[in-house]
Amino acid sequence: MKKYKVTLTAAERQELSQLIASGKAAAQKLTHARILLKADAGPGGPAWTDQRIAQALEVNVTTVERLRQRFVEQGVEAALVRKKQDHPSRPPKLDGAAEARLIALACSAPPEGRKAWTLQLLADKLVELEVVDSVSYETVRQVLKKTTPANSAGGVWPPVGVSSLRGHGGTVAAPRAVCGARPR
Repeated sequence: MKKYKVTLTAAERQELSQLIASGKAAAQKLTHARILLKADAGPGGPAWTDQRIAQALEVNVTTVERLRQRFVEQGVEAALVRKKQDHPSRPPKLDGAAEARLIALACSAPPEGRKAWTLQLLADKLVELEVVDSVSYETVRQVLKKTTPANSAGGVWPPVGVSSLRGHGGTVAAPRAVCGARPR
């Protein structure tokens, strides 16, 4: 006997059928709705086995088992959508204040003897200023790219006349766009 028995009400069955019929949802959500309808052991439900459902819908048997469990413990809505992570896998290296410091630094004059900031120079300066313990140039690149207005220079990325955000020794294009300067 199954530990988690799916028994849908008429309203739940109707809701899931309409969701599938409309086809206007994520593929995973539609598949989960189909699984629940096939697993329904209530009156008028097909009550398919996990193996039969997995084979018919081309999913793993474990997926069907976990979906049954989530439905019984948390309800229909929880069974249809993916569970949010309780804690992100890795906290962000730079919070809002650190990102603001990075942008201010990138907008400032480059170090003496340099024509422009590089991603690595910015990363090293953030560590030197004790904004963070350590940060990679890739994190700096991602923050600057995220912060750069997408519509700078008429929606072209990178802005016309500005070199792109490049790797280890590359110069930084984003500060010019972030700081409000337009390429000539």
